[in-house]
Amino acid sequence: MISGAALCLVAFTVYIVWRNARRYTLKDIRGPPSHSFWLGSEKVVREAKQVGDLEFQWAREYGPTWMTKGCLGEEVLWTADPRALQYVFHTSGYRFSKRTLANETTRLFTGESILTADPIDHQRHRKIMNPAFGAAQLRTFLPVFRRSAARLSQKWKDMIQLGEKPDGCTMNVNETLSRVTLDVIGETAFDYRFGVLNNNGVDNELVQAFNNLFIDTMLNPSSLDVIFKSMWRFLPQPVLKCLKYLPYREYRRFATYLETAIQTGKAIISEKAAGTEKGSKDIISILVQSNLVEDARAQLSEREILSQIATLLLAGHDTIASTLTWLLYELSKHPEDQHRIRDEIKAARAKAEARGDDDLLPSDLNSMDFTNAVIKEGLRLHPIVPTLIREADSDDVIPLAQPIETKSGKIIKEIPISKGQGITASICTYNRLQSVWGEDAEEWNPSRFLDDGRERSSLGVFANLMTFSAGLRACIGWRFAVLEMQAVLVELVENFEFRFPEGVEIIRLNVGLMTPMVEGKMDEGLQMPLEVSVIA
Repeated sequence: MISGAALCLVAFTVYIVWRNARRYTLKDIRGPPSHSFWLGSEKVVREAKQVGDLEFQWAREYGPTWMTKGCLGEEVLWTADPRALQYVFHTSGYRFSKRTLANETTRLFTGESILTADPIDHQRHRKIMNPAFGAAQLRTFLPVFRRSAARLSQKWKDMIQLGEKPDGCTMNVNETLSRVTLDVIGETAFDYRFGVLNNNGVDNELVQAFNNLFIDTMLNPSSLDVIFKSMWRFLPQPVLKCLKYLPYREYRRFATYLETAIQTGKAIISEKAAGTEKGSKDIISILVQSNLVEDARAQLSEREILSQIATLLLAGHDTIASTLTWLLYELSKHPEDQHRIRDEIKAARAKAEARGDDDLLPSDLNSMDFTNAVIKEGLRLHPIVPTLIREADSDDVIPLAQPIETKSGKIIKEIPISKGQGITASICTYNRLQSVWGEDAEEWNPSRFLDDGRERSSLGVFANLMTFSAGLRACIGWRFAVLEMQAVLVELVENFEFRFPEGVEIIRLNVGLMTPMVEGKMDEGLQMPLEVSVIA
């Protein structure tokens, strides 16, 4: 028995060595030393105290492109180089697939969604869903954004009034932001009222399934778990589809969320199917209508429809709430920027009143230059997804905007890679490159987006940022997210003043997403305590 197991281990090791012996090697690319054959640098990256700190250090030492060792001796190419990112995500988007680890982890909580679709299916999914995210349709969502933001504002005022100090209190702003964005996605995407803001979602199964989902599943994985997941790339698809049945906490938490989201989706579809009118542009109506056409290429299966709902429920509220949380964090440390936003709001309201409008229009929000600069700066410094993982589908050559020096002393401006080469795009590093954003790239400075004279590369779908990804697989709902952030931020900054409490240290934890937690209070989960007071 032992000799058989040893033989299998030797055979597997030989196979790994053979797999790693590619036509092109990265052995001359500089990078940090490997900590072990089994784990490489994977565990070190995952256990970094702050998201991005290691990558920022490596970029300063080796340039914006470097190599690390992954599990089982695999060479992994990391890059934050704008030309390399342009090539991988824009120029050759469908030639660089999502890696098995990223795709199958995403499948655990979104099912057969647009996020896990192969290139052919992805084009079909995107074509069907695009009309729901067009500019004309988004304008009809603004009243919902504004009403929901007003309800949040009133809830905060009620919480403050019930507190010890009638003019302000310290609250975990992320908690209620997450509730209101869930209400928003329910109403705009599905014409469905979750109503979780009113009771904090205490009795809502979906809210309970959301709570600390990624902290419970992705924080501080064991060495064995990291190695196990690195082996997924060797497993056939039928085996990978069985991962959701593993009896461990991570897989059960993801399965519980997906099952709850699917049951919610079935209830929504059942309620809406009979009443859905042709031409309706809310997302659920479009997905239901897609099955009424005869052309199979324009259809989504029932499983795909339910998977899109699970994806939209998560991505459509959690990422927006997290971004707004980080925005308020930065504004709490920069009160002068809060004052500038309020001045801009007053000017915008005066223009709206002069033309006879009771409230702000999308054009008013877009014309608030500094407010939008604040949103862009928040997205730059705090990208919710700090890394994206891809794999070359064929031999290729990655071009570089910034040449790098190799171990042998050569200066190279392109890197030949083999089929199967893993590539990690460091979004958080790109968003802080001095060559792109200036010498103060590490600092908060919204005014950088007001300087039209600065030359920049054209990358991503919004403000030259990679925060919404880029190219063919860029976030389909980025315009929705920006408009909702505009509406909520204007409401909150107009009515409240934010201060950062003394003696609190916020850390950016890596749970697949950039998550705020309080140092020393990790057991309390996701936290962003801020001092919030009502503006008289």
